[in-house]
Amino acid sequence: MNSELFEALTLLEKEKNISKDTLLDAIKQSLLQACKNHYGKAEANNVIVNIDPQTCEFEIYAEKKVVDHVEDELAEISLTNAKMKDSRYELGDVVRVDIKSKEFGRIATQNAKNVILQKIREEERKVLFSEYYEKEKDVVTGVVQRYVGRNVSINLGKVDAMLSSEEMIKGETYRPTERIKLYVLEVKDTPKGPKILVSRTHPELVKRLFEEEVTEVRDGIVEIKSIAREAGSRTKIAVYSNDPDVDPVGACVGLNGARVNAVVEELNGEKIDIINWDENPALLIENALSPAKVIYVIADPDEKTARVVVPDYQLSLAIGKEGQNARLAARLTGFKIDIKSEMQARESGDLLEYEEDYYEDEDTDESADDQELNSEQTQEGEPEIAAAEADDELPAEEE
Repeated sequence: MNSELFEALTLLEKEKNISKDTLLDAIKQSLLQACKNHYGKAEANNVIVNIDPQTCEFEIYAEKKVVDHVEDELAEISLTNAKMKDSRYELGDVVRVDIKSKEFGRIATQNAKNVILQKIREEERKVLFSEYYEKEKDVVTGVVQRYVGRNVSINLGKVDAMLSSEEMIKGETYRPTERIKLYVLEVKDTPKGPKILVSRTHPELVKRLFEEEVTEVRDGIVEIKSIAREAGSRTKIAVYSNDPDVDPVGACVGLNGARVNAVVEELNGEKIDIINWDENPALLIENALSPAKVIYVIADPDEKTARVVVPDYQLSLAIGKEGQNARLAARLTGFKIDIKSEMQARESGDLLEYEEDYYEDEDTDESADDQELNSEQTQEGEPEIAAAEADDELPAEEE
């Protein structure tokens, strides 16, 4: 019996990932509960249960006080019965009396069983919560089970997660048994087990997918500095390399686009623009508006605003369909971007102001160059003048 119990505990430990000590403690508590039920007591502080963790051999005994008249069968023993065990016992002594678990009634046994099962369920819930809590803010792979109203139930292996309609990519349909990758938003501990909320629309899903596909991102050589996403349509990411020998955009795109295409395929064809991150806001905004060409950018880091001028034929491309390209660029950079065509900028005077500033800078540079050139010429000319003066003076001396 005890060898069978030991094997059962070992199996439970492997399957449920519950420690054997915890299971033994559950058995101990169940035996105490059975003892209380058998004797009809709410408390049994004098009852001791010992279990050998190596062999699962156990013993139950009560420490009873020797009295003349027994009022509490679980806590007291008569002097006569005590002397039958050992003639040296006197009134007031404490006698150890073994309790046989086989004598427990059916109800007490059933209650003990329920205590063990309840303890196992509680520990299993704790283990599952700890396991999936570590995966919060990470990507997991799940199997589509069924629709629950507008939501979808996803099996993650040991527990089910819920993909709400708000976290689904617009236009995506999910078929039972289909495997999909999801971003774990939150893991809650509930009496029925961990409640896991997942998403297919979160920007971090794209980041985690690139970490899986791109070794340089996973190793920290290439950093994803910012992400702007409209799930199901387009995503822009800004990347930066900590190694001057590694091209961050090329690393994320991969050979023949293999790496970025793997992410695009997982997101069912969602377009992904990868740009270079730059600490200069103007250059970052220019990159963010890609594929549109930019004439100039004036950025105000304090106000977080930027004025951008693009060629007339590039205006619609810079703004994008329904303003998507400009909207994603603004989210990516954190700047409020005002985009104008070259003609609009000339009419409003913005381009003229830029050109004046540009030419002033050029004039300043040219003036500095001219001054430097004149200085060099002066330095070169001085010896010639000195030599000429010496030549003029020489004939006078000869005379």
